[in-house]
Amino acid sequence: MPNKPSQPQLKDEQMYEELREKGDSKEKAARISNAAANRGRSNVGKSGGKSSSYEDWTVDELKKRAKELDLHGYSKLNKKKLIDELRNH
Repeated sequence: MPNKPSQPQLKDEQMYEELREKGDSKEKAARISNAAANRGRSNVGKSGGKSSSYEDWTVDELKKRAKELDLHGYSKLNKKKLIDELRNH
């Protein structure tokens, strides 16, 4: 019997399903629901983060963030398209 690659385990399936119904990608929904399970729902998604708007970032900073998120195909994007990719991955 061949080994199947292990699938990441969801820690809050209800929240995952709610996020998917709202249109979030599988990856984003899993990341948010697992963070909520680890830190508590009330701490996830609070506004008032310390990061500035992507429009204030340099293209190099945006590309570094895209690399951290393991996005692909971002190297030739202009700033506006790169911001769109980061916001909608």
